[in-house]
Parts: sequence; structure tokens; C-alpha cells
Amino acid sequence: MRALVQRVSRASVEVDGEMLAEIGGGLVILVCAMQGDSDANARALAAKIGKLRIFRDDTGRMNRSLADTGGAALVVSQFTLAADTSRGNRPGFSAAAAPQEGERLYQLFADSLRAAGHPVSTGRFGADMAVSLVNDGPVTIWMEA
Repeated sequence: MRALVQRVSRASVEVDGEMLAEIGGGLVILVCAMQGDSDANARALAAKIGKLRIFRDDTGRMNRSLADTGGAALVVSQFTLAADTSRGNRPGFSAAAAPQEGERLYQLFADSLRAAGHPVSTGRFGADMAVSLVNDGPVTIWMEA
């Protein structure tokens, strides 16, 4: 699985003008299941992100995790993270998992974060979403599992 993790001071997601979710401080996690990904990949990536020390401590160093801060996660499906731009000017997305499997792994990823005790909100899989966020830092990290 692939994820783009952004530390935020606030974020929200809308579909067709309807607010689906919003969070205060925490993480926006754009996530994509890739062909060949398994339940183990989804769980491992969720565990790694939940423990990722990218929040400031009292001295201003990035030394605290989502668990340490009690922050929330806004998890948004993003199949375009599978983009192959090696040929031509139109990206290819054939490396992404099939939609049914992608949605299953996306839900498992979000559920794994919840099971670890993190407050989790989600977008709507496969929808055309409007994601708004204020990147804190900015801190943006690419991850794979």
C-alpha cells in the first residue's frame, strides 16, 4: 500500500457539497491499495503511521506520534498514488488494486488505525471528493508497506 501523510492543523472532506468529515490537529492520510497488496500490508502501514513521530514535542522537535498527541486521522482513498508517469504525458493507473479489493483494503487500513485507538474519519471510496487542509509545517511524507 502507498500513503501520502500530511501533518495538519485542520482538514475536511466534502462530496457534492456535503461535509463528510472534518478534523482538527492530526494527519490527512491519502491511501492507495496496489495490486498484490494484502491485509498484512494494510495493517503494517496503519501501525507504522500511527507510531510515526512527526509531531512537535515541548522543545519543538518532531518527536511525538499521533498516539502521543491524541490527534485524529482523516483517511482518504487516492488511487492516483499508483500513477505511472514513466511513459508519455498521461499517467497510467494499472498498478492500483482493482476497485473492490482497493476499497476492502482501504477500509481495513482505516479500521486498523481505529483499533489502535486513533480517532479516524474517512472520505467516500471512489467518490469525487473535495479535500481541504492546512498543512502544518509543512510536513508531508510518502510511505509504502
